[in-house]
Amino acid sequence: MFLKGLLTVTALGAVTVLSANFVLGLTDSHVVNNLGKRLSSLLIAPVSLGNSTTVVTRVTRPPENLDNHKTNLQNHRYDFSVKLSRGETLNDMLSRIGVSRRESVNAIRSFRKAFNPSRLLQGQEIRFTFQTNAKNLLSSKLVTLGDFLELSMSPDFAHVVVVKKKANNEFKASFNKRHLTTQLVRSANTINRSLFMAGKKVKVPNSVLSELIRLYSWDVDFQREIRSGDRFELMYKQYYDTKGKLVHNGDIMYGLLDLSGKELAIFRYVSAAGEVEYFDEKGQSIKKELMRTPIDGARLSSGFGRRKHPILGYTKMHKGIDFAAPRGTPIYAAGKGVIQYAGRKGAYGNFVLIRHNTTYSTAYAHMKSIKTAKGRRVQQGQIIGYVGSTGRSTGPHLHYEIRRSGRHVNPLKVKLPSGRKLKGDELRNFHTTRKKIEEQYAVLPRQLNIVLQ
Repeated sequence: MFLKGLLTVTALGAVTVLSANFVLGLTDSHVVNNLGKRLSSLLIAPVSLGNSTTVVTRVTRPPENLDNHKTNLQNHRYDFSVKLSRGETLNDMLSRIGVSRRESVNAIRSFRKAFNPSRLLQGQEIRFTFQTNAKNLLSSKLVTLGDFLELSMSPDFAHVVVVKKKANNEFKASFNKRHLTTQLVRSANTINRSLFMAGKKVKVPNSVLSELIRLYSWDVDFQREIRSGDRFELMYKQYYDTKGKLVHNGDIMYGLLDLSGKELAIFRYVSAAGEVEYFDEKGQSIKKELMRTPIDGARLSSGFGRRKHPILGYTKMHKGIDFAAPRGTPIYAAGKGVIQYAGRKGAYGNFVLIRHNTTYSTAYAHMKSIKTAKGRRVQQGQIIGYVGSTGRSTGPHLHYEIRRSGRHVNPLKVKLPSGRKLKGDELRNFHTTRKKIEEQYAVLPRQLNIVLQ
């Protein structure tokens, strides 16, 4: 099916080129009619052959008296995009669209110098450029996509990898930064039902809202602490290409939550080491040593404390909190530390225990699968497993515990160890950045953009 469309484009391009030639030099109606029949056969050939993967069309011959008019034919360049299928490699894709093995090998060898092909994911869009050979379209027994000239792909919104054929038919790769324009966007609204709904009403993109919620999740319980009448303020970046097309909703520069009159402001700051962090107005990192909710998009289904056990049927101490989530949802390490246990553990099912320091450890139960092992060091936010329903469980969920000096504590109420506090020159640099952000927000009208030079 894919090649049917491409061959149709090729044939239509040839029609465009040949039409100009007819106007300039061909008047014999017999020649025009016969050539028209030939091009029609090119258009319907893939269908008539009944093979969606073939690169070859029907064998046809141009009228003999057309030979004197071929000198004005021109080659036609065209491009198209293809998405990587599940389990498909770059080599598979090149073969699928009809690129020769020799050119595939050379192109991939060059591509590897700019980007590792094994990092390509399902759904990755790759753009190809070909050039038809107009004379071959008329005289050859085989019609193909033409000469393979170039492929390109964007590993992220800010860069593009280009592999281009040179004059000597060798390929050369380059890793280029895209020319983008950055704009600041200001949004604010009163919260009636939820922060997410309030953001959607003023057209804040989903990705930005999700990031805002994640940043505040260190200190805010969004299921219990949000009240009607609370409000938020937000300033974030958007990136546009040279044609003015939005290509990425980017970094949050500033956020503020007003919860029952208590304002919590955060500011983006890049440290001298190049690390991006968020701090409050005093230079205290909003990041804590442990996460209260080491899972995204989950619903709190059971709290900490005594409860009637859903399976055993009697009242029993619930030593953690439960988050209901779809099976396979990623589970993150709540903080950096060392894996003390990873495996099956009775009613816990698939279970992981992380020791963070001499005081704190965290536990994760009922996993579908475990993606770590005993003795390994993990970083905060690293995936350690996936939500399941192993052990004594009524459905897919994460059972999460925080243990302080060996005693179980309520993850939603425990005062977590704070992150770092800026000092000295770094604190002064942060305040300079903070004031600039506040000035930008103050002069930026709500829902309008300003371009950053």
